[in-house]
Amino acid sequence: MAEINGVVSLPYLRVKKLSENAVLPSRASPLSAGYDLSSAAESKVPARGKALIPTDLSISIPEGTYARIAPRSGLALKHSIDVGAGVIDADYRGPVGVILFNHSDDDFEVKVGDRVAQVIIQKIVTPEVTEVQDLDSTLRGEGGFGSTGV
Repeated sequence: MAEINGVVSLPYLRVKKLSENAVLPSRASPLSAGYDLSSAAESKVPARGKALIPTDLSISIPEGTYARIAPRSGLALKHSIDVGAGVIDADYRGPVGVILFNHSDDDFEVKVGDRVAQVIIQKIVTPEVTEVQDLDSTLRGEGGFGSTGV
């Protein structure tokens, strides 16, 4: 973010359309965290299968952030559709595709323009990696995979 004369300006999410079928990402309401991503092609996600859905968009996100591709709650609830492999780094400039997983017993048809996922821009921290001989101890220690549950 830049500040000019006391006014903070937000960085831009720069988007390039790669075809006439591409739809610019948009937020459903002013307080929506995610920008809806739409399909640029007709596709079918087979029952209990997966498919790569093209958006025909390339994006440039601000340095210090990454874009996370997330499911749409309505598709998850109504059609058992989930999203996989959803990280776009700030230096990636290729086409954005959405991997949809269909956890239902019915094929899922995707039409051009259908909203299939959402992209959320998140800040990141990338500390330097350093090898150590020991780590500090905590109350939880090495307990994992349900160790804090009942």
